[in-house]
Amino acid sequence: MKITTAEEAVRVVKSGDRVFFQGAAMTPNIIIDALCDRHTEIDDIEIVSIHTEGEARYTQAPCNTSFRLNSLFVGGNVRKFVNQFRGDYVPIFLSEIHLLFRRDIIPLDVAFIQVSPPDKHGYCSLGVSVDVTLPAIEKAKTVVAQINPKVPRTHGDGIIHISHINYAVEVDHPIHEHEPTEISEVERQIGYHVASLIEDGATLQMGIGNIPNAVLSNLENHKRLGIHTEMFSDGILPLIEQGVITGEEKKVKQGKIVSCFAVGSRKLYDFIDDNPLCDFKEAAYTNDTAVIRKNPKVTAINSAIEIDLTGQVCADTIGFKQFSGVGGQMDFIRGASLSKGGKPIIAMPSITNKGVSKIAPFLQQGAGVTTTRAHVHYVATEYGVVDLYGKSLQQRAKALTSIAHPDHREVLEKAAFERFNG
Repeated sequence: MKITTAEEAVRVVKSGDRVFFQGAAMTPNIIIDALCDRHTEIDDIEIVSIHTEGEARYTQAPCNTSFRLNSLFVGGNVRKFVNQFRGDYVPIFLSEIHLLFRRDIIPLDVAFIQVSPPDKHGYCSLGVSVDVTLPAIEKAKTVVAQINPKVPRTHGDGIIHISHINYAVEVDHPIHEHEPTEISEVERQIGYHVASLIEDGATLQMGIGNIPNAVLSNLENHKRLGIHTEMFSDGILPLIEQGVITGEEKKVKQGKIVSCFAVGSRKLYDFIDDNPLCDFKEAAYTNDTAVIRKNPKVTAINSAIEIDLTGQVCADTIGFKQFSGVGGQMDFIRGASLSKGGKPIIAMPSITNKGVSKIAPFLQQGAGVTTTRAHVHYVATEYGVVDLYGKSLQQRAKALTSIAHPDHREVLEKAAFERFNG
């Protein structure tokens, strides 16, 4: 491993290279910015990543003409670039992204990562973003790392020996943080309805945001809950402190909080740091349906942009525009449905911020079907919960209309009547 400056380290990238960026809270922005500073010297650099944090200068003028983005999950910082300029998106389950690298479907020239300082044995930690980073660094020809003492050392599989790092840049900078925000009354109602479905001894999967936090805030009287998830945030901390989350009924990694990445506050990162309770694995493991289903009462809580009257869920596009990505929704919806006593749940407000109904007669033109109607079970809004499993198309339409916003129910009833009686 050669310790050098950011400017020197990124010179390994040549025109035409494909470069992987580690994502989420671990996004290595210092070396990414150093690469962007070279935009006049290099051309046709393809960036491959899932959601990243930071300003993403490679999507902004004058840098953007030198870079292309092949996103595996679109975040807000690159959304415009993907939809309008030199970006694109690969529809793929998070559980299968590792195959793109390991099978050389998307071979990688360089990987940019961020790690903790090496321990006495020479091992660094990938911190709170193991996800698809582990297979990326296995296959990349060259690995460039930011070594940062602010990176939490995580237990699990996210370790890399310094001998596998080609160039290292020493930095001392906080990783990206997301503080919890105030929960609205609508979110509180959704949380209450979803929490009513969760049984003692359940294994939970949920993401970041106010709806997952609202659900968690309603679980203080539950017992023996476990966590096997794609990611987690601050919402689980009070439940751990109160002894609600123990993981004692889990079959896979009993007692452990299993995840492939985490995003939250400094308090969350301090809790994770060198904590053997947290077991960070790659997404190929955490999101493997065959692994997920082994746990009891897997309760998977996911969101949607819109859902049609038959139960088709769109969670990654707004019409033709790519908004996010397929991610792990289907991995966990299917894993939960196959788990003994499992409950896959789609939870969302009944309307958008502009008052548009999120339950619609049809998905928007161009919308992607993230989760098929055959996979959907429970759907929750602030007006209640319905179970679509085993219901006919007409029964589904009636059930979904009952939890739509009252201002839109008449339109939905009329659309259903025309569809099924036309």
